[in-house]
Amino acid sequence: MKMIFARALFCSTASVLTIVLSASLGCSALVAGEVSVSDVGRARPVLAIRGKYIDQQISDFMAKNNVPGLSMAIVQAPYIPRSASYGRASIVNDQLASTRTTWNIGPITQGFTAVAVFQLYEAKKLGIHDAIDKYLVDIPEAWRKVTIFELLQHASGIPDYRTAPGFDEDKVYRPDELLAMVRGKPLLFAAGSQVRMSATDFALLGLVIERASGMSFHDYITKNQIEPLGLHRTMFVEDFAKKAFVDLPAEATVENKHQRFKSDISYIDPIEPAIGYREKDGKLTPTAPDSSRSLFGFGSLWSSAEDISIWDVALAGSTLVKAAENRALIYTPTRLANGTTVPAMAGWEFTHHPGFMEMKGKSAGFSVYLSSFTVGNELVCVTLLVNKEGVDLTDLARDIAESYQAGLGAPVDSDSIVTQESKYSVDETAKRLKARLAAMKIPIFAVFDHAENARQSELELRPTKVLVFGNARVGTKLMLDNQAIALDLPLRVSIWEDERTRVWVSYHSLDKLADEYSLKDRGTIKILGRVLENLVSHSVNVYDY
Repeated sequence: MKMIFARALFCSTASVLTIVLSASLGCSALVAGEVSVSDVGRARPVLAIRGKYIDQQISDFMAKNNVPGLSMAIVQAPYIPRSASYGRASIVNDQLASTRTTWNIGPITQGFTAVAVFQLYEAKKLGIHDAIDKYLVDIPEAWRKVTIFELLQHASGIPDYRTAPGFDEDKVYRPDELLAMVRGKPLLFAAGSQVRMSATDFALLGLVIERASGMSFHDYITKNQIEPLGLHRTMFVEDFAKKAFVDLPAEATVENKHQRFKSDISYIDPIEPAIGYREKDGKLTPTAPDSSRSLFGFGSLWSSAEDISIWDVALAGSTLVKAAENRALIYTPTRLANGTTVPAMAGWEFTHHPGFMEMKGKSAGFSVYLSSFTVGNELVCVTLLVNKEGVDLTDLARDIAESYQAGLGAPVDSDSIVTQESKYSVDETAKRLKARLAAMKIPIFAVFDHAENARQSELELRPTKVLVFGNARVGTKLMLDNQAIALDLPLRVSIWEDERTRVWVSYHSLDKLADEYSLKDRGTIKILGRVLENLVSHSVNVYDY
């Protein structure tokens, strides 16, 4: 401590952060050549956006969304400069979330499945445009000519077993039982004519992988992705007994488990699976880890944020998929038979931000997010994993990316304005939002086309539309709380294009409005916030999660 204090005194002109760094790096490394924190480019240690540090952002987010635990990893290729976890991986066992905690990664599993398909394609064990009846015999006639590539695109038209009557996400099903739930249902649309996410598509891909490789899906993924990359915290639930510390004797208590590191070195920062939670009536209830088996090929993998980041970096080069043209297929939006382009492929979605791709969603008890900025001067990836179902991590992830490199996040203050980037144009996004409002029987009171109004005034404005809508009963309830909020009612959503042709959907944070007007009825505000989040999510995303 004396040495650290002496170095701090010597660097008296440096910032507090520089002093802390100098304690470990040596002050000379910072002052030689008058190098300042702002000079170190992508390695700048001040990780904040609009004056708020990442840790504070995450803390506020977890408190607002009642999230037990969160794990984060940041890539600035080829490095992972930050990996951190917050909160608890298990509430009951007081198990802390750590960088070695393994979480069910839900729909991110699709990425591993897609890579496996292309690995088998490169090994000449399957053709990506083969009809699936070449590999799967006992399937309905309507499915037979669906191709492997259409399954990857979620363009098969085969119904999602998760929407089938009787499907229980907390139960454990075999793949054949999952297929049986939708076997008698007709295609939702002709194969190759539309895109709609279906977990059934990736269950079928998992079976194709098994047939083409002669190995179980578990073994093929393990041998060709997990082991070559050294992903020690990536596994399936059936691996827990041999890879994660969940096999303590029945008489073991939480207390003596946490004392085992004193005599067993393997219990120092152990690999432990998180417990997933679902919120019911304001309370968190645990989900069964075993239920992840039912998301075969689609959401059955468990991993850490750091392992996902390593896998994501490997995917950018030839480590996993050798040929550049095959990797390009994973990164290319779906082109349908009618010429329509849908900005999604194999679970990934693409916005107007050049080289940006994201994969997100939920599983029983978990929510996940993975994004990659793949343009050469960006190469930033964000992985977020939480053990609460139904949490949208998009805004938080974009803010974190922005704190690492300016220009990667939304160009607005996310504390007061909720914003998501759309995969569609302003017009198409507005059309989708209108359709969703109509389906929910929420009236639209007005639509303002500000760009058209600007043209009529002989001015130019990038595409900008505002939709005004609401529910009189809910609005009146808020005005009875504080009539002054009438100034911000009915609700409105802005859809606009920025100077980089990115399209954003924005609305005022209802929590901020509630604070501004000192509203007591926070229950109504919470419900309204979920409705707005739902509306925007369905309008800007290709997939329903």
